[in-house]
Amino acid sequence: HIASHGIGPTLYRRLSFDPLKDLPGVARIAAMPNVLIIKGDSPIKSVAELVAFCKANPARANFSSAGSGTSSHLSGLLFGMRMGFEVTHVPYRGSGPAATDLIAGRVDVFFDNLPSILPHIRAGSVRALAALSAERIPELPDVPTFGEQGVQGMVIDSWFGFMTPAKTPPAAIAALNAAFNKAMATPAVRQRMQELALTPIGGTPEHMGAHIQTEVARWSEVVRRQGIRAE
Repeated sequence: HIASHGIGPTLYRRLSFDPLKDLPGVARIAAMPNVLIIKGDSPIKSVAELVAFCKANPARANFSSAGSGTSSHLSGLLFGMRMGFEVTHVPYRGSGPAATDLIAGRVDVFFDNLPSILPHIRAGSVRALAALSAERIPELPDVPTFGEQGVQGMVIDSWFGFMTPAKTPPAAIAALNAAFNKAMATPAVRQRMQELALTPIGGTPEHMGAHIQTEVARWSEVVRRQGIRAE
């Protein structure tokens, strides 16, 4: 997933294995779109207003995440880099506690995966300010993307895939890839993914390898510029 093969290879100084060389991809299965969340009754109505608030309140502005090194953490850092400001990161142990403190007003902003935060959005306790996707999310058709609000380079999702040990025979990898793609094409599987707010992907091992390389390049820049390498 994005943590092991997108962020992890550049975040951790010492790993007992090389995730890119030792566990190559078979197929990218699905992705969870990420969303930028604020408190339901916040007076902030757009990304531009949020940027203005963060720049006007540098000592106060903060964002929560589901934990250090997660996609929600690095999404917040990347957002600050793109817009030219820094905000305080408040890490939590999971999405639930982070959402709870956002609802209570203890933190200002939260970048989260759609499936875990969607019930709170529908309940009105939080509001989605922007989708971190290329196009609007079907579950949130009224929520504009970052691109629609003039911010580029903020298409981020939490993706999952199947890996195999590096010495797996090519024929076995091809068979697994074909089986996974066939399964994801079935109506029952696609319906279940939709119920979980997941976007099915599929594709070849080469497609997955190219995606991983793109992710590593992006997150290595964030890790380097923010100085957040971990042991």
